[in-house]
Amino acid sequence: MVLVEKEKKFEFRKSSQLRMELRRLKRHKPAMIGLGITLMILVIMLFAPVIAPYPYEEQDLAHMLEKPSLEYPFGTDAVGRCVFSRVVYGSRIAFLVGFVVVSIEAGIGITLGLFAGYFGGKLDTIISSLTDTVWAFPPLVLALGIVTAIGPGLFNVVAAIAVVSWAPFTRITRAKVQSVREREYVEAGRAIGESDASLIWRYILPNIVASNLVLATLTFPSALLTASAMSFLGFGAQPPSPDWGAILNEGREYLRSAPWISTFPGMAILFTVLGFNFLGDGLRDAFDPRMKL
Repeated sequence: MVLVEKEKKFEFRKSSQLRMELRRLKRHKPAMIGLGITLMILVIMLFAPVIAPYPYEEQDLAHMLEKPSLEYPFGTDAVGRCVFSRVVYGSRIAFLVGFVVVSIEAGIGITLGLFAGYFGGKLDTIISSLTDTVWAFPPLVLALGIVTAIGPGLFNVVAAIAVVSWAPFTRITRAKVQSVREREYVEAGRAIGESDASLIWRYILPNIVASNLVLATLTFPSALLTASAMSFLGFGAQPPSPDWGAILNEGREYLRSAPWISTFPGMAILFTVLGFNFLGDGLRDAFDPRMKL
């Protein structure tokens, strides 16, 4: 009975805290701007075939390097492809890369952080040492080394970025688990014989969702920038795939004669990164009990 009452009080506190955090988030203007930008890009991604006036790979050699116009809102590239259509379809690659990379990073990092923080001892030492080793290398440099070894391609880039960027999730999860595992409701569950798996699932995981959600939102733009940089260098999505980084690279030779080829995909990357950063900052402030908006 005592454990049941404690669980009820815990659930009530969590519900009240969530409502308060959501109110703080709604009052955070940059976060609302970031949410608006993110939703707009998400809509563009979902309805790309409807929004784009032409297939992204369609060439019109009679309209090569044409300036922005009503027919071609973002102009055309060196082989007559509509830059607007390529940027619109490129949003799909951007979101796919960001979502997959963050999902893999979170899966690896949260799992290792849970084991390190909950069980401690030698396992914690091993995982912490591995995390510090991965953390010591710049993600872009290490990812470039991996892709150079296994070959270019979007899948290889996604795998390489995810494999070298999970350390922040491990550190945050480990620290959070270490603070939660000693709380009274966890001790009460342990006292009545609940298994470690049950304690982690029922009491530990709900307490690390918020912090990892914030980290995931802030990690998404970093994954996008890294993937775009690698595509710009020729290691990512291969032609004629409309990857934003690849389009930037294609327009590099025409910066003076046709700057729109690189300008618009660059702006797409800029707004996507800003949107997720604003949203991530707002979530961080909303979930931080020390912030008072």
